[in-house]
Amino acid sequence: MTYGIKDKNIVLGVCGGIAAYKSVELLRLLTGQKAAVRVIMTQNALEFVGRMTFEALSGTPVCTSLFDKGTEASIKHIDWATEADAVVIAPATANIIGKLANGIADDALSTFMMAVTAPVVLCPSMNTNMYQSKAVQRNLETLGNDGYFIIEPGAGELACGTTGPGRLPEPEEILDRLLSRLMPKDLMNRRVLVTAGPTRETIDPVRYISNPSTGKMGYAVAKAAESRGAIVSLITGPSSLAEPLNVNVIRVHTAEEMADAVFQFVDGSDIIIKTAAVSDFRPKIQADHKLKKDRAAMTIQLEKTRDILKELGKRKKTGQILVGFAAETEALDQNAATKLAGKNLDIIAGNLIGKPNAGFGSDTNRVTLFFRDGKREIIPEMDKEAVAHILLDRILEKVTDG
Repeated sequence: MTYGIKDKNIVLGVCGGIAAYKSVELLRLLTGQKAAVRVIMTQNALEFVGRMTFEALSGTPVCTSLFDKGTEASIKHIDWATEADAVVIAPATANIIGKLANGIADDALSTFMMAVTAPVVLCPSMNTNMYQSKAVQRNLETLGNDGYFIIEPGAGELACGTTGPGRLPEPEEILDRLLSRLMPKDLMNRRVLVTAGPTRETIDPVRYISNPSTGKMGYAVAKAAESRGAIVSLITGPSSLAEPLNVNVIRVHTAEEMADAVFQFVDGSDIIIKTAAVSDFRPKIQADHKLKKDRAAMTIQLEKTRDILKELGKRKKTGQILVGFAAETEALDQNAATKLAGKNLDIIAGNLIGKPNAGFGSDTNRVTLFFRDGKREIIPEMDKEAVAHILLDRILEKVTDG
């Protein structure tokens, strides 16, 4: 199954609001994902951003009127509606919201929308008082009941001088919610627990033992699971990554903190995917003050941390799926097979670190999936979100097989 919006026909509707400049960045993100994007702008939108910008980025003419000369716009809007895989309106003003909620079709965008059968993502953006007015809220409720996916606006100081809700969400969030809207909901209401990132084991107040993990793989898994309808909890070590939307995020630092958090959620989880790079050892003694370097050498005595994955394997309930990750420098097949059996896993995803474009810190990964029945699957280099979806596909096959 193909995930994402590559080669999909996306129509971007742009209305006349100050936030229309953000639509340019959204278009750039959509085309960066290899989507085929068509743009419809209202006449008011042209007062904020010129059509040439959208045409240059999309590579296609912009529709602004049903009667654009030479474009057959009066027919084209029906073709676009038929061919669309999804529609995004950003910003969506009070005017277009009112038209759509009440079946009014008096310009290119509203007339096009009357013919759309594809999923629609609506991004309201306007003055706070306008947004909170009874009319707009009533219209949004109507559109929600009609099946529109509405992204709540952000809150803060707006260009008009008011403070409160009404700010257009950032383009990255809009893209994320669009991708989620197009995903199959085959994990609907399943509870998925994901661990991610490194742990840090304190030596003294300014030093610690850790590893290069950034959390990218685990965050990708959490994001992918949420987009497919799962109820996701993400337990993460220190990471600078943005928190995945609609995911319960628990932040920890040490291996012991991660263990405590994991075992609070384990009994209520249907699927556990442990991508975190947990420290295997920690200093036996943590100094209260900074250790000075006025010594020729220093010895730090280490002790083992809890083996979270092994404990999870011992506690695993009937029907629960347990997945681990193994980052190795050699003998991947042998080491992964040993962990798979010794820790009672259903699947282990193994990769050799040190390879280009794979492992810690990379946006892409190359992994091999090892299964309990002895089978294995080599996944070629691809971005970590694509890897995450393949892993979820294989987990669902296990669930289906019982």
